[in-house]
Amino acid sequence: MANHKSALKRIRANATKRLRNRYQAKTTRTFIKRLRAAEDKKTGVELLPKVISMLDRLAKKNVIHKNKAANNKSKLTKFVNGLK
Repeated sequence: MANHKSALKRIRANATKRLRNRYQAKTTRTFIKRLRAAEDKKTGVELLPKVISMLDRLAKKNVIHKNKAANNKSKLTKFVNGLK
């Protein structure tokens, strides 16, 4: 166990950030699944900007890699454009 005050604080801060990052990443994955389950274009067009915003936020905070976010956004946009 850490002995310095700063190390103890760092442990607490890391635990808090880890929980927040996991929550945001899980929420984003859920919305991606909802978007992929969409069967009509109207639903897809409504969800796409929200999902893209979530992916950008995760990439900005280094929860996911920026290229992973870009790849996901590209695939999802292609998917929505292909809906009828």
